[in-house]
Amino acid sequence: MCRKRGRIVLVGVTGLELSRADFYEKELTFQVSCSYGPGRYDTEYEIKGHDYPFGFVRWTEQRNFEAILQMMQAKRLNVLPLISHRFPFEKVEESYKLISSKESSLGIMLKYSSKKEKESKDLFRRNVILVQNKNREKKPTEPVIGIIGAGNFTNQVLLPALKKTCVRLKYIASSSGVSGTHLGRKYGFEQSITDIDMIFNDPEINVVFITTRHNIHAQFVCRALEAGKNVFVEKPLAITSEELEKVIEIYNNSRKQNNLDLMVGFNRRFAPHIVKMKSLLDTIKEFKSFIVTVNAGQIPIDHWTQDPKIGGGRIIGEGCHFIDLMRFLAGHPISGVKSTIIGNYSKVEPRSDKITFTMTFADGSFGTVHYLANGHKSFPKERVEVFCAGRILALDNFRALRGYGWPGFKTMRLLRQDKGHSAEVQKFIESIREGKESPISAEELFEVTRVSFEIGKDRN
Repeated sequence: MCRKRGRIVLVGVTGLELSRADFYEKELTFQVSCSYGPGRYDTEYEIKGHDYPFGFVRWTEQRNFEAILQMMQAKRLNVLPLISHRFPFEKVEESYKLISSKESSLGIMLKYSSKKEKESKDLFRRNVILVQNKNREKKPTEPVIGIIGAGNFTNQVLLPALKKTCVRLKYIASSSGVSGTHLGRKYGFEQSITDIDMIFNDPEINVVFITTRHNIHAQFVCRALEAGKNVFVEKPLAITSEELEKVIEIYNNSRKQNNLDLMVGFNRRFAPHIVKMKSLLDTIKEFKSFIVTVNAGQIPIDHWTQDPKIGGGRIIGEGCHFIDLMRFLAGHPISGVKSTIIGNYSKVEPRSDKITFTMTFADGSFGTVHYLANGHKSFPKERVEVFCAGRILALDNFRALRGYGWPGFKTMRLLRQDKGHSAEVQKFIESIREGKESPISAEELFEVTRVSFEIGKDRN
């Protein structure tokens, strides 16, 4: 069917059985088409909105869609003959049975009644009441929760831990409403919302959990504090020095007015093994040496966490965990930082993926973190070692803690890995209920964040 020196374009996905002779005799060209056109799968184009110049790329993903819609509007492109079947939404299962049957079908349209259309919009875009609030009595110190963010961490880690605290779960907010509604029903929230202003403006909400992408953590922390809410934000607290200084300013003002708590999700210091290590180390007054090895694993260079403007890079976004861990075990302020990176910067080799940094503490102790993304996944992900006073503690992947030279202590093992998420949430909720200080002092949170900037700056 193809003329000599013609071009064959593959649209979609199908098996390929190409004959060299066919292409050789006619000198044919074969090309695989990227769906939608230039710009597809390009983060700079699809997420950040950086368009390709018209003079260099005539037909981008966006312009292709625009052209098709304009042709449909002008009746130059008629898609009606492509629709072979129509089903009311209530009979959607029959449409799937049709696809899997031998009956011929092409385009299948689902039709919504006005009532179903409203319900569909409620599910996907609007605020949905999930559980009727039957005039529940509100105690001043009882935590009433609003959560911003309904991603995997919220689903798999935060909400199971929060559910154990028996708090009142009022709002869960997500950008589209779909994930929020799903988790809201699963964990017993009163409402799933897309309008986060409802959380900040509701006087009943006294605790806000923030689990969004990193670049809006500081913004939401400031809004929550200004609204008189206690805050739990998943790390990091901020990704720039300017954001951090704004948080500190608003936090200090809010403490004077409302005595609010601020908490960052540095969960590792609440892990059972770390609590045991801390109790043993506190009995030793000599200098200590810490070694933390992190088999971080590779993350694609175009992943949002690698973007300095969205994720902050891996040290600011994730490495801050280990800065806080050593700060906790040392029990003294960080007095100095030095770091070394592997190789040279390139877009293929992110500098902060493979880095060693050493921190000194005010008491003379020091610690080194090897944060490495060039290892193998079969090796344990995290290892913590402490040398002091002729004794050693070694923690393997938050499963087994071994003591060498410690009177009365040799090993502590757990059947399951426990990085302290449940204990962290429990301690924070207790501090709200009982009017205690936050489990981590604000000064330490700010200190750890500043050090993460010093290590992570100019390394992305």
